[in-house]
Amino acid sequence: MESTTYIADSLDSGDWHVDVRIVGLDHLYLIEEMNALIFREDRVINTFEREDLLILVAFVDGVPAGFKIGYKEDRFTFYSAKGGVRSEYRRRGVARILLQHMCETARSWGYRRLAYDTIPNRHAGMTVMGLAEGFQVTRADYNPLYRDYRLRFERDL
Repeated sequence: MESTTYIADSLDSGDWHVDVRIVGLDHLYLIEEMNALIFREDRVINTFEREDLLILVAFVDGVPAGFKIGYKEDRFTFYSAKGGVRSEYRRRGVARILLQHMCETARSWGYRRLAYDTIPNRHAGMTVMGLAEGFQVTRADYNPLYRDYRLRFERDL
């Protein structure tokens, strides 16, 4: 993955401005800091050694506000492994902008669908947003690690 940072998307919404940037592993410290604040855990994802690794960071008025990480699941499917938005920037559309940008990037890379898993009892917003963005539940199962139910969402790109 290239280590250069560039503005991939910008949006002005009233009193704030959001930029989504594709970053390389040299910016992993930003992800780790936000991950600790958002999820209160050190583990971001199991490994960053993934084909077509995509790391997006959303900046609101220049401040890191959220992130989204995805990679190739199979030749047709791009998988959104993890993402989150700092509490003070929630309900401003940042998560939706990150999701939409990931979908656009995956489509431009030749993928046909985007998928993600979520624990709805922990992250209800991902269920609501996924359904609003045209995702469908394709699997429901029990995750023993989190001792809770997990839903898989997929959408054609």
